[in-house]
Amino acid sequence: MSEIKEYTDDVQELFVKFLISDADLFARCQNIIKPEFFNRKFKTTVELLKNHSEKYNSIPTLEQINAIGGLDIEVIQNVTPDHQNWFMDEFETFCRHKALEKAIIESTDLLEKQNYGEVENKIKAAVQTGLVKDLGLDYFENPKERLEWIKKQAGAISTGWKGIDQKLYGGLNRGEITVFAGGSGAGKSLFLQNFGVNWSLAGLNVVYISLELSEQLISMRLDSMVSGHAAREIMRNIEDVDLKVRMKGKGAGKFRVKQMPSGITANDIRAFLREYEIQSGVKVDALLVDYLDLMMPIAAKISAENLFVKDKYVSEELRNLAVERNLLLVTASQLNRAAVEEIEFDHSHIAGGISKINTSDNVIGIFTSNAMRERGRYQIQFMKTRSSSGVGSKVDLKFNPDTLRIEDLEEGEEDANTVSTKGLVEQLKRSGAIKAEEPQAQETVNSSLALMDFIKGKK
Repeated sequence: MSEIKEYTDDVQELFVKFLISDADLFARCQNIIKPEFFNRKFKTTVELLKNHSEKYNSIPTLEQINAIGGLDIEVIQNVTPDHQNWFMDEFETFCRHKALEKAIIESTDLLEKQNYGEVENKIKAAVQTGLVKDLGLDYFENPKERLEWIKKQAGAISTGWKGIDQKLYGGLNRGEITVFAGGSGAGKSLFLQNFGVNWSLAGLNVVYISLELSEQLISMRLDSMVSGHAAREIMRNIEDVDLKVRMKGKGAGKFRVKQMPSGITANDIRAFLREYEIQSGVKVDALLVDYLDLMMPIAAKISAENLFVKDKYVSEELRNLAVERNLLLVTASQLNRAAVEEIEFDHSHIAGGISKINTSDNVIGIFTSNAMRERGRYQIQFMKTRSSSGVGSKVDLKFNPDTLRIEDLEEGEEDANTVSTKGLVEQLKRSGAIKAEEPQAQETVNSSLALMDFIKGKK
């Protein structure tokens, strides 16, 4: 049969005849059938087919169809597999075209109101109208091939920190969103910048979107991380910094730093990525957004004060972007005031509530203290991990305040809990507020050491 170019009454009647002739054929097309796609002559019949099948799990009889629908049609005899395939191809195209037509008509008023995001969603949904063709994965068929595919195509990509990779079963996955949560000044931007260095030096193409810091300031921080020069010494060693950064860049992936205004949407980022890839010819592997809380939803009119709903939409839209473009996506979020005095974080400490946690694949808290900063320590707390069992565990990392690099602890180095608690005990001793020979003083020291053992035991 030839391809249909115009959906006349005769063509639509033929579609209805196919639908009533074979219950299995109707069931296979049921997900895309909508009465409004048909001309007025056939709407009642299609409504009857759809409603009857949903209520009674069967199609109505020919007598019911003709009586209620006001038609006089007959079923098609001897429908062959070739006829079925032709019908399904043509009917899928018919439904997609009608869905697109409907979306365009409904978009007229939305365009006048400048609701472009809603228009885009309607058009995208219409274009995606189609029959179920992907039947999933046969679990028992080829385990080795399945596992090799996961390892090669969709396997975890190292974060650059062995301790974190171990908790995440190898690293982060494309198409997921990871949120690093920390209080003001906790180091959220530093972690994202270290991610960028780790991934670009590993050969991945990285885009860093900043909604706060300037491109120049971020780049100077990156200069310290890549060259090894302290941030305060960059200007005195411009020639050496230039040489080292250029040399490291030769074997690295592309690393693009872009400052965008607070209040942007996922569509703004999507448009930038498209333009960047077109102009540079670079396929972006990883996206770092600094940070989620400063973004707004695409279409929904939501007050900036309504953090729960705002962050829900933004996190969902960012995750859709990661899935759509097969990206590694890491962003950050603030912890609320209740987390200031805490040494262990949970879902209640996320600013704006649990909405972004529900959407995110990994939520990781950043913990540090003055004593830990002095000794160059950060602690990572896993609040949510969708593809591993790392929830509740912790990883200690060392921080170089000169080069701004965050790295794994070397074997034998004390973790953050140890140095923090020992520092507390030493401070108590040096202050002269207690003396070891006094029973009360000794009890205080013993209590502090017990606290240290307790915290370490909870890791």
